[in-house]
Amino acid sequence: MTEALHCNKTKPSPTLNTILMVEDTIQNSPNSVITIAELKRALPKQVNHNTLMTILEYLEKSNKIAVGLRGITWIKNDNKNLRNVATHGLEL
Repeated sequence: MTEALHCNKTKPSPTLNTILMVEDTIQNSPNSVITIAELKRALPKQVNHNTLMTILEYLEKSNKIAVGLRGITWIKNDNKNLRNVATHGLEL
């Protein structure tokens, strides 16, 4: 049984600090779209490629980023007024 656990390659488990660092870098990027290469250069600390891919997969699944042909863009919006209008409509 333990042999089966060691044979399977598991995904890297990024720390919370690493996830927050990547989120902050993408969110505060001067460009609206950032490529993976640009993201790696912009990060304050070097992050393993596989770990970065795991973080980007998580951020995409949680609807914080969108990954397209040109790169990655931050899509999460914390504006309460915008969320209110989207759920309740505009009152005149």
